[in-house]
This record gives sequence, structure tokens and C-alpha cells, in this order.
Amino acid sequence: METLSILFGEGENQTTLQMSMRAVVIFIITLLLLRIAGRRSFGMKSPFDNIIVILLGAILSRAVVGASEFVPTVTAATVIAVLHRAGAWLGALNTKFGALIKGQKIPLVENGQLIRENMKRALISESDLYTSLRNNMHVEDFDSINGAYMENNGQISFVEKKEK
Repeated sequence: METLSILFGEGENQTTLQMSMRAVVIFIITLLLLRIAGRRSFGMKSPFDNIIVILLGAILSRAVVGASEFVPTVTAATVIAVLHRAGAWLGALNTKFGALIKGQKIPLVENGQLIRENMKRALISESDLYTSLRNNMHVEDFDSINGAYMENNGQISFVEKKEK
């Protein structure tokens, strides 16, 4: 027990070596927790997925600096990872639950026409939409666009008109 105290310190007053040792352990634990949470926690970048990144960082940093006890901190982080995994799993099984926790797309353009009410709801200006159109589709008007959507991850996607 004394060896652990020497290696990891106690409380908030650690040496550089002790804090570095804590960081190594927390790094390994974080990798394991992200495996529990699943790949989508870093792949999808929706608000639901960003929550785990923010919370794990905030919670686990407390263990590195000694602001909270180690085991309760790691336990809290594990609960967050399991909740994220369970929420993603339930959202994949039930589309209504998935829409509730993950969000859903907001139509911004339909048949080449702007849907201004939805643009206000998504906090997207006409200028923002044109910028995204130029960046993504390399065109300057909506003539070749059938639809545009604010996706649940905040990105704007476009659907081209099909040529007949």
C-alpha cells in the first residue's frame, strides 16, 4: 500500500512523477471505457456522442489531479460509458427513442426552395446555407439541388437532382 502511495500520491499534492503515473493509468482506463462505449462515440459526432467525450474528460481529469478519489471517479466514468452504449443500442432498436436522444435531420431546402421556418429553427442563415452549398457541392445556386438537410450532427448535407 505504501508503494502505491509513493507511485501515485494522495490528495491533490502530487509530484510530476505521481501525476504522470496517474495519467498513464487513466489513459488505459479511458481506452477501455471507449471500447465499452463503442466506436460511434468518436465517429458520429452528434450531441449524444459528444456528451461522452466531454463527461469522460471532465470526470477522469479529476482522478489525474487528485481532486476526487480514484475508484469513485473511475466508477462514475464507467457508468457514463455504459449509459452511452445502452442509449446507442436502444436508439438502434427503436427509431422513436433514437430520434429523441440522437436528434433527427431538419429539411432546409426542398425541390430547390428554401424552407425558411426550418432554417430559423436550425439557426442557419441563407448565407450559411450558400457557403455550405459552395463548399460541398461546388455550385452557387440550388438549381441542381433537390434537398438540403441539417443533420443531427450539425452538418448540412445536400441531395442532387437526379437526371432523367
